[in-house]
Amino acid sequence: MSKIQDLFSNYVLNVALLSWFSAQVIKTLLNLLKTKKLKMERMIGAGGMPSAHSASVCSMTIAIARSVGFQSPLFAMSFLLASIVMYDAMGVRRAAGEHAKVINMIVKKNKNDISYIPRNKGELKEFLGHTPLEVLGGALLGILIAMLVPMHG
Repeated sequence: MSKIQDLFSNYVLNVALLSWFSAQVIKTLLNLLKTKKLKMERMIGAGGMPSAHSASVCSMTIAIARSVGFQSPLFAMSFLLASIVMYDAMGVRRAAGEHAKVINMIVKKNKNDISYIPRNKGELKEFLGHTPLEVLGGALLGILIAMLVPMHG
């Protein structure tokens, strides 16, 4: 039972999960305001404002810095991981989402003319990556949460 208590009292893990959850809730509420429809998929889906990936890795990085210091190898690893995740969100994943939009448009336009497109697959997911502003929003949210949540012991 002690291992489970240890898991739930892990400051770094709790801050990262709280940041991810907060970003997903904010993203869902912003989408509701924009579309006037509650899409629960936004609670687990990628893309949108703020970036939950950025919020998670930035809060984890700040929590590690607060726990073990900026000189720690753990901080260095977390900082590099956060940088890669945020770069990827704005680069490869965003480009894949843009490609999906174009492919979905082509398929819709040529629905009857293209016989090799599987009819039962549905549309490709277009919300994959983030704009720089969405990544920044997530990063700031994660940093704020890590700074506000008190460290234990």
